Amino acid sequence: MIKTLVAGIALAVATMAFAQTDGTVAVWSAKPAHAWAAPTHMMLMDATRAGARVVAVGEHGTIILSDDEGKSWRQARAVPVSATLSAVAFTDARHGWAVGQWGVILATADGGETWEKQRMDTSVDQPLFSVIFTGPQDGIAVGLWSLVLATHDGGKTWARTKLPKPPGGGKADRNLYHIFPDGKSALYIVSEQGLVLKSTDGGATWSYQTTGGKGTLWTGVALPDGRVVVGGLLGSIYQSSDGGATWTALNAGTKSSITDLVASGNGLMGVGLDGLVFHQRKGSVSFEVDQREDRAALTAVLIDGAGKPLLFSQDGVLTAR
Repeated sequence: MIKTLVAGIALAVATMAFAQTDGTVAVWSAKPAHAWAAPTHMMLMDATRAGARVVAVGEHGTIILSDDEGKSWRQARAVPVSATLSAVAFTDARHGWAVGQWGVILATADGGETWEKQRMDTSVDQPLFSVIFTGPQDGIAVGLWSLVLATHDGGKTWARTKLPKPPGGGKADRNLYHIFPDGKSALYIVSEQGLVLKSTDGGATWSYQTTGGKGTLWTGVALPDGRVVVGGLLGSIYQSSDGGATWTALNAGTKSSITDLVASGNGLMGVGLDGLVFHQRKGSVSFEVDQREDRAALTAVLIDGAGKPLLFSQDGVLTAR
């Protein structure tokens, strides 16, 4: 049985897709990425900075690079897989990692120009949805069915971290969608059923926090003012000002699902499905919501050097409006 990502729901839910017994999809996914004529029109799932460079990743192993704040893009020269890539992270201008379908983990040491495969398991499509490195050697990747992988040697080896059972019992089988730091000493992972996992020991152990919601959480961010904010299904958004001990539901003024949250000008910015773009200004409790006319499925947002948003979507790189 091969599990695959649902492309149209960006970053979202890995559903049980279709059965294939001949391994065709797995074999194809393990082949080097194709050089596309218009890579900026491919579905892109995540983006980050590598120094002054912007690096975005997406479907069919697509990795694109921009050295002028998104004005122009080029495809990475060498990517060893065609699997969908769901997340990317860099520790400096040269060293980065990307993760995705089939539990693939890629690494680069030249700013994203070329990549090498550190891990891939085509025996089961247990995708990784997010990756973070807290230093040059220490990284964590998270994904389907409570999959948590950790490395302490820069990705040369990855080992599974066993999670405790969630509140209410049952096995640890929650899908883990996004891992992020709070800028102090804690890490957070957003999950299903309104659950947030927290670690204060670099990811060695984790505890569950309940936001009070029941829907899937797809993204989260720690803000300069000390708040931790998470969001997801049907516009649900929650914040904590005490390290996740307690959570408060916010009204973002939308029912569109939130796929990415970022700090912006000491405030908060988010994007989501149905062309959702919203802001919460510094010191404000209300949200400014804008729904793009094209109703694009937005997957990620990155703030450029001028403080303006770069938008990424199911349809590739988009122009902010």
